[in-house]
Amino acid sequence: MKMEQGTQLIDGNGKFNVDGLKDFMTATEFAQSGLSYAIVAIIGSQSSGKSTLMNQTFHTNFEEMDAYNGRGQTTKGIWIAKCSDIDPFTIAMDFEGTDSNQRGEDDTAFEKQSTLFALAIADVVLINMWYKDIGLEHAASRPLLKTVFQVMKRLFKPRKKTLLFVLRDHSKTPLACLKTALLEDIEKIWAAVAEPETLCSAPLREFFNVEITALPHYEYQDEKFKEQVARLRQRFVHSIYPGGLVGDREEVEPASGFPLRAEEIWKIIKDNRDLDLPAVKVMVATVRCEEIAGEKLKCFTFDEDWLKMKKTVQDCPVSGFGGAVSSILETYLSEYDREVVYFDQEVRNAKRRLLLSNALMVVRDAYDTMLMHLYSNTVNRFKTSLEQSQSEGQQYVAAIHFYSQSCMREFDQGCEDAAIQQSEWNGSKFREKLICDMLSEMMAKYKKRITRALAKRVESLLEAGERDTWASIRNLFECNTEAAVSEFSDAVVSFNLNSSEIDTKSQHLREHARNLLEMKAREAAAAGRVLRRMKYRFSHVLGDYENSMSWYNWTEEKNLDEVERNALSESLRILSIMAAMRFDEMPDQIEKVLYSSLMDRAVPDPSLPNTFMGASDTWEEVSPKATTLLKPEDCKSLWMNFIEKIKPMMTRARSRQDGRRRTRRYAAAAAGGAAAAAAAGVGAAVVGPAAVVDAGIVIFMRAMRL
Repeated sequence: MKMEQGTQLIDGNGKFNVDGLKDFMTATEFAQSGLSYAIVAIIGSQSSGKSTLMNQTFHTNFEEMDAYNGRGQTTKGIWIAKCSDIDPFTIAMDFEGTDSNQRGEDDTAFEKQSTLFALAIADVVLINMWYKDIGLEHAASRPLLKTVFQVMKRLFKPRKKTLLFVLRDHSKTPLACLKTALLEDIEKIWAAVAEPETLCSAPLREFFNVEITALPHYEYQDEKFKEQVARLRQRFVHSIYPGGLVGDREEVEPASGFPLRAEEIWKIIKDNRDLDLPAVKVMVATVRCEEIAGEKLKCFTFDEDWLKMKKTVQDCPVSGFGGAVSSILETYLSEYDREVVYFDQEVRNAKRRLLLSNALMVVRDAYDTMLMHLYSNTVNRFKTSLEQSQSEGQQYVAAIHFYSQSCMREFDQGCEDAAIQQSEWNGSKFREKLICDMLSEMMAKYKKRITRALAKRVESLLEAGERDTWASIRNLFECNTEAAVSEFSDAVVSFNLNSSEIDTKSQHLREHARNLLEMKAREAAAAGRVLRRMKYRFSHVLGDYENSMSWYNWTEEKNLDEVERNALSESLRILSIMAAMRFDEMPDQIEKVLYSSLMDRAVPDPSLPNTFMGASDTWEEVSPKATTLLKPEDCKSLWMNFIEKIKPMMTRARSRQDGRRRTRRYAAAAAGGAAAAAAAGVGAAVVGPAAVVDAGIVIFMRAMRL
């Protein structure tokens, strides 16, 4: 593998190496690349492995730190080299590390100047950082980026760059989580930077594409590190092509103008004197306060008293939970305060807040479990108390008032006992759930009451199929439902609900009652059940007629066709009742339509042109407020089926009628013979007309038995 030697572009004192760059351009033939080139720079803290990463990725030969000689500044100023075997022509730039001890607290202007130069000159800027530094104020270069963003907005117009954050020594934390946290930080920094008037609404994406990748430990995971670096290198192959790492860059200048452009940009940056660097003491405070906070969080997490409390609360509520946990937390917060007292106040306060936040995250599950115990126990007590009060015959509304208030007082006291002093948590969500469950218990009670009052009686009314069926159902619905709603409204006073909430729940009860009626109606409107009731009604009317006739009745019997029509009319009424639900007192034309369409044609003729009975799926045209149970076409089909089913009944009825007529003729003939015999002197007694008739019938019946 050929290693490309580097050239110092800018020395540690900020001097631009004009001659050295000219020689570099000649040696590498960079100028001949035209627009087909890319520039990659790397920034990051001192001794973070920037040069090593560049050499491994781009096969350059920048000077690397010798770990055996101690950690210190290796790269001074800014160095450039050609990347080997990468298309397009790619220039690598290695920058002096930030946070340098050699430069000290008061000589950090070069760090920001060089970082700004990297952002201004390069297409891709690698930001080398330890993955554990994400979220830290200074170790993650947030103040540095803030200042650079601010100056870049002011000095340069938007030109798409790519920021590629390389997270070093990545371990267990999922990369997706790290990406989310880092992207949020970058957006916050950008949003916080004051913008010039010309770019008052320029979003970050107009200046930068933000990419994030991670690498394993260089020393402890050598093979894996090399594999990941090889993948990273591939991202720079064809980087300027569409879809590449910088495929959407804009306003690319020819490579031949690079020396002049680089020198001019550095001059602009050097002349800008308002770059403000964070003090080293702030960086030190950040690192040490975070280390101390981490130690205290670990101590708290494994504190024996806390672990015992955490284990116990999983099984049952713990009396004094809030006070005990608050005391343990305060112990470690106080220790933190004592150990960081001499560090920068703003930093130590920020890290204290972070320590408390992390500690409360450890506590949260146990706190929620504690409140869940309180909630469950209160719900069970409420239910048990109500059941006992009912078995003792107490008035339900009075019991609701008493037990709801006593249970809520008990719950509120438990929440107060569980409260963590250092948090702003409260039991409001559990309290809302508790009230919701209490109300649900009450709603279930009143729904059962409505069901008991309506279900069987509605079934009976629908089964009876009388002319006033739906009027009776409406009255039953209104009386029982409104009684339950009224009592419910009295009972919920204890829960301090507003009128709209009470109205909503009352409406739910009404909807339950109406849904119950609809369910029962649809069950009763099943085709088989309707057909059975129609046949029964027809048979009943026909049977009443036949039972009224005797075999020897001499009176004029009714026309059987008239009896049949009456029976059909009664059966049709059942079909009319079950065709649709009539919850509203509106004019009802359904029975009239059925009568005219079906009764006038006892056996409908399929060849007849379509009428209303076959042209609509609902009854809305003739009864706008009705809810269809059986579509007109279904009624028509059901009626045709019914007609077929009753034909055998009518055949048998007509046969029995013919039999009665023959019986009467035979009886009359026999009676005539008996009268003739009497006139001839048969028997000693004088026989009257009634006796003659009875004798004729007896003679006929004996003949029939023989």
